[in-house]
Amino acid sequence: MTEPILTNTSAALEITGLQKTYKNGSMALRGIDLRVWPGEFFALLGPNGAGKTTTIGILTSLVNKTAGSIRIFGIDHEKKTADARALMGVVPQEVNFNLFEKVGDIILNQAGYYGIARTEAQPRCQMLVEALHLTPYQHQMARTLSGGFKRRLMIARALIHNPRLLILDEPTAGVDVEMRHETWQFLRELNASGTTIILTTHYLEEAELLCNRLAIIHHGEIVAQGNKKSLLEMMSHQTYLLDLTTPITILPDLGLPRVRLVDPEQVEVAIAQNEDLNQVFRALDAHGIRVQSLRNKSNRLEELFLALTGRTP
Repeated sequence: MTEPILTNTSAALEITGLQKTYKNGSMALRGIDLRVWPGEFFALLGPNGAGKTTTIGILTSLVNKTAGSIRIFGIDHEKKTADARALMGVVPQEVNFNLFEKVGDIILNQAGYYGIARTEAQPRCQMLVEALHLTPYQHQMARTLSGGFKRRLMIARALIHNPRLLILDEPTAGVDVEMRHETWQFLRELNASGTTIILTTHYLEEAELLCNRLAIIHHGEIVAQGNKKSLLEMMSHQTYLLDLTTPITILPDLGLPRVRLVDPEQVEVAIAQNEDLNQVFRALDAHGIRVQSLRNKSNRLEELFLALTGRTP
């Protein structure tokens, strides 16, 4: 395969006016624009049916677009599909490898699709197997792996050709907490080494922890896109839960809006950007009500997500 010519100013992914209308008339994508820069760890968020998987399907050529254009590091996805796809590694939501094939063979055979010689692929495979803690299972059939290790195998397979852009569709769904944190660390290191990563996830704390920029898609449209910090500043209020030292049955009139008793031991308060949470503490203290601890009611990104979509992630 001829090495594509890349420019330093090219976006890692540039989507312009992307549309997808199915034969029944339903519109999965309504002309979305999206730009991800080289080296970014970018989150594409949205409720089920928002258009995330359709977008990834178009990128992988499993779904035909109706209109719009896509460029991968400046390469036209439609005119030079093979070149564009060679720059990408994709980890789909569903397991799609042969369960009766050995773990190591699944990774090595993927290298063959990109014309990588076995002598070159084997050390790459070994490196990925070790980095993703798959070494004990390398010579076992894939069906023997747990759900979490199957997802790690898909990541290793997606990385065997050293793609510049890695797309992860729900990579930690159903994975236990320890394995999720190990996967996060691997992805951080991969991103730090220069690989651009696009993540879709329903775990919004995952997106807030890993990603600097994000886009939220809803009903096939991008409803927000930009720097995480700037987007979070769009929230008019932040909600806290205050745990009380002593139960109360009635919350006295504190003279403050957006404060309510959730249960005898917990008060909920929504604070605007220009308001001070200390005023709530002072008002409660004036009535002899002491606060033991406080926490955010939900992840900040989750509050923004709900405000923009009105749905759970």
